[in-house]
Amino acid sequence: MKGQHECVVYDPNKDTVAALEKEGATGASSLEDMVQKLALPRAVWIMVPAGQPTEDSVVALEKLLGKGDAIIDGGNSFYKDDVRRAEMLKAKGIAYLDCGTSGGIWGVERGYCLMIGGNSDAAQRLEPIFKTLAPGVGDIPRTPDRDDSKSTAEQGYLYCGESGAGHFVKMVHNGIEYGLMQAYAEGFDIMRGANNEELKGGLRYDLALPEIAELWRRGSVVSSWLLDLSADALAKSPQLTEYSGFVEDSGEGRWTIQAALEEGVPADVLSTALYTRFRSRQEHTFAEKMLSAMRKGFGGHVERPAEQKMHKGL
Repeated sequence: MKGQHECVVYDPNKDTVAALEKEGATGASSLEDMVQKLALPRAVWIMVPAGQPTEDSVVALEKLLGKGDAIIDGGNSFYKDDVRRAEMLKAKGIAYLDCGTSGGIWGVERGYCLMIGGNSDAAQRLEPIFKTLAPGVGDIPRTPDRDDSKSTAEQGYLYCGESGAGHFVKMVHNGIEYGLMQAYAEGFDIMRGANNEELKGGLRYDLALPEIAELWRRGSVVSSWLLDLSADALAKSPQLTEYSGFVEDSGEGRWTIQAALEEGVPADVLSTALYTRFRSRQEHTFAEKMLSAMRKGFGGHVERPAEQKMHKGL
C-alpha cells in the first residue's frame, strides 16, 4: 500500500516544497502525486485563498479522493460555501471539515487557534492534527469556575458544530477583530491630536505614543496581543511614516455584517469598523496607519504599492 508518510506537501511553488522537505515532510509534484503518497484513509488540508482557488482545489480533490477520505479547508471560506461543498462530497463518502484558523504569521511559533466544523466523526478521527497545530494551555491562566474535563477549548481548538460552523465562528472572530483594531486606532489618533495647535493653551499635550502603548501593556484592562503589536510598531516608527493608511479587508467583516442583517442583530461597532476600512482607501489618517501596522504585525499583510491602491467597488 502506498502512502506511509505522515506529511506529504504540495505547492505550485517548488521552493516552498523544498523548504518543507528539509523540515522532514515528503514533497509532491502535483495533487495527484500527493494523493498517491498519502496513507489510507487520507486527509488533505488545503490552505489557499477563499473563493475560486478553494473551489478549484476541492473540485480537483473530489476526483482524486474516495470513501473514508477527508478534506480540511483551513482558509477563510464563506460558511455557506462549506455547507454546499460538504453536501457535494458526501455523495462520494468524502468528509469535508471547515477549520477557521487564527494566529497569523506567528502561528508557527505560538500555535494556531482552530475553530472546526463539519462531520463530527471525521473531526474526532483527525483530532491529533488539530491538537498538534493548536497552542495548548501554555502559560495562560485557566478560567475560574470552568470544568474543562470534556472540552478542548483551553487547548486552543474546538469542534464548533456541523458544516460551516467553524468558518462561521472564525468569520465573527474577524468581525470582532475589526472592531478591536478600530478602537485602538481611533484612541491613538485622538492622543496624537492632543497637540493640535487649535486647542487652547494649557489643554495641549505632546504625548509619547510609544510609551503609552507600552504602559498599557502592563496591568491595563485594554492589554492584548493587538496592543502588543501596536506598541512594537510605534517603537519602530512613532509616526508610522512607512504606512499610507490604506487598509484592506479580506471579506470576513462583510460576511459578519451580512449574517447580522440576516439574524436581525445590531452590530454598530463592527459595521462602523468595516466602513472605516472602505473610507481608508480614499482618505488616510493616523488611525488608518495604526490599522495597517497591526495587520502587518499579526498577519504579515503588506500594503499594496501606491499605483495599485484604487478604490474597490462595494
